[in-house]
Amino acid sequence: MKGGMQGMLKQVQKMQEEMQRVQGEMINLTVSEEAGGGMIKATANGNKEIISLEIDPQVINKEEKEILEDLVVAAVNKAIASASRIAEEEMAKVTKGMIPPGLNIPGL
Repeated sequence: MKGGMQGMLKQVQKMQEEMQRVQGEMINLTVSEEAGGGMIKATANGNKEIISLEIDPQVINKEEKEILEDLVVAAVNKAIASASRIAEEEMAKVTKGMIPPGLNIPGL
């Protein structure tokens, strides 16, 4: 039984190391999403941080400020959602077969 426990501990340690590696790589991942037919473009990294925002000068109009704000929010939310999805997919690759289905572990 002891050998089995040591083997399991080694697997868990290997998974933790791999998870740390993937988390470190997430800062280099970038995802861009658009809103308003490409008039607003938001780019997020794998840590779910917005790293750039591009606004087509044609949409900057004082009378349509609320529309512009809505488009910015939409593009930012889409970029964060895409970054989250990709980060989750990468973590799932690391933990595949190691975590029983239905077990919810925070951060995974």
